[in-house]
Amino acid sequence: MITYRLLEPSDLRLIADIDRTERIETLYLQRGTELEPIAGDFSAAPWRAGAGPHSVAEQVEACEHYLAAGGTAIGAFADERLVGIGVVVPHIRAGVAQLAYLHVSDGFRGHGVGVHLAGELDRIAREAGATEMVVSATPSANTVAFYRGRGFEPADPLPELFELEPEDVHMNKRLGP
Repeated sequence: MITYRLLEPSDLRLIADIDRTERIETLYLQRGTELEPIAGDFSAAPWRAGAGPHSVAEQVEACEHYLAAGGTAIGAFADERLVGIGVVVPHIRAGVAQLAYLHVSDGFRGHGVGVHLAGELDRIAREAGATEMVVSATPSANTVAFYRGRGFEPADPLPELFELEPEDVHMNKRLGP
């Protein structure tokens, strides 16, 4: 059974519980609103211990940054283990929210955890007055398909997000009532 709750900054250390391992055979290159598939082995290993790229410390720092910017984090738990996390920043621009962070552990993907988290993030953004949401998504085929299934489509990126994540697929969607 999965339970969900708001996360406090002190809970972010639990990101270490998430297993981001994933076999990735297709990535997308974005050209405007068009996506070009690239085949290969782009598989993701677990987050590294210590500091640096793809480390738990880097992930915690990123989420702390989003919370300090007014974001809200929601965790998905199997017993006491964090198996999913989503973060939304409701006001990166007037009327525009950012789905800033979403990860679900290997073994829990495809079971509705990400769908539930994304739905809650949408609700939080709408309640804060956002009418649009953007995401800078990992360019893997599975991730892009997940976001498309939630109503996102490739879009011209916001310059400030493109500067931070130029290799991601930048997507947006309108938020309904």
